[in-house]
Amino acid sequence: MQRSRWIGAGVLASALVLTSCTSGPAGVDAKQNSKAPLELWTRTTPGGPGEQGAIKLAAAFEKATGYKVKVTAIFDDFETKLQQRAAQKNLPDIVMNDVTQLGAMHSQGLLREIDLDKIKNSKQAVGQGLDSGKSVDGKQFGLPYSAQASALLIRKDWREKLKLEVPRSWDDFAAMAEAFTTKDPDGDGKKNTYGLAAPLSTKRGYASWYFSNFLWAAGGDFITETGDGKYKPAMTTEESVRAVQWFRDLGCKSKVIQPGAVTMETPPTNETFEAGRTGMFVVGPYLLPRFDETLGKDKYEVVPMPKGPTDATVLAEGGSVYLMAGSENMVGQDAFADFAISAEGQKTGMAGDTGFTVQLPVNKTVDISKVRPDPRWKTYAEIYQESGRYAPSIPNWTPVRQTTAESVNALMADCGLDTGTKLKELDKQLADILKEQGIAAS
Repeated sequence: MQRSRWIGAGVLASALVLTSCTSGPAGVDAKQNSKAPLELWTRTTPGGPGEQGAIKLAAAFEKATGYKVKVTAIFDDFETKLQQRAAQKNLPDIVMNDVTQLGAMHSQGLLREIDLDKIKNSKQAVGQGLDSGKSVDGKQFGLPYSAQASALLIRKDWREKLKLEVPRSWDDFAAMAEAFTTKDPDGDGKKNTYGLAAPLSTKRGYASWYFSNFLWAAGGDFITETGDGKYKPAMTTEESVRAVQWFRDLGCKSKVIQPGAVTMETPPTNETFEAGRTGMFVVGPYLLPRFDETLGKDKYEVVPMPKGPTDATVLAEGGSVYLMAGSENMVGQDAFADFAISAEGQKTGMAGDTGFTVQLPVNKTVDISKVRPDPRWKTYAEIYQESGRYAPSIPNWTPVRQTTAESVNALMADCGLDTGTKLKELDKQLADILKEQGIAAS
């Protein structure tokens, strides 16, 4: 999960410097040079497999088109460094970043609008992926290059030992979690296993990020759109309250979530699953190579999330290509975006066993079964297409996620808190956030 801090007023001010120095929308008046090399920033760890994947994609693009691209990988303080370049009126040409950053970057004037008529391969894009690149005003400011959705990983050996079926409902899910906690599925004679791995830390909004898979399946929501790009809080609706209470009972009553979950981000949570301390984990496909190596491919299985009270909606995420304002090579920017979403670009990004640039393809002509024969990847692709849902592209999603994470975390950490009271407080906080962003329903 790639997440960024809430960009504050000081950062916004630096962004306004960029937009105020042109006579029109940011970047429109920049002198153009179609031979100028493109500077691409990708939000990933320098020297890691993500950087290597981006370099490989850039090299394939250069070979196909002749445009030169310099790749820079940045993870720590990515947004701060981007703002420094904005203040210098010298943004990189292209940024590959999380889809949830669209609203923040657009509201700060860092992006230029994408003309889909110039992106011929956009016609082959998966609809929900393409929609994820639209701002609240309906204009295209991001283009997806990679997608992912959550599936349920289950310790298959534990399930078979206890003679359990794959869960089809929330009742089945809760029953399996309890069995994995109380019936010694690893056979060591000790009470040292738990049903569900859950990263419920407040850091970077993990608790909200994870819980969204259950909230949406119950028909609940963090905020709901009322029309014309306006939103209202939704954590006190009957559906949302039901989802919170059900999930809370897993930790407070059944006690089937791993100890210390409220302080855990994803790295230590991943370790509980691969070390045999937890038996279920709701997560994206990016951990398959790791778990295959550390746990063993035969020890676990990938299945769709069981149907909740409403459906089986799960969190969809991904990376987007952003074309930055002020570029002197807008033709090259368009060409890269077009290549990234093309069948060739998608297959290039999916190649290899680790360090994928592309998790699930966003080009409808790419058959994941032919690129990755492993049927588990097809399961993920089907889940994304049938049940995946993106967070809304409001001006800044981060404070919504962070605030809801703090409330979910508090309810899981202190079982004595009153659910209804806490959620009413949360809705008031969300109302203030929506008002601050200018998108609160009247």
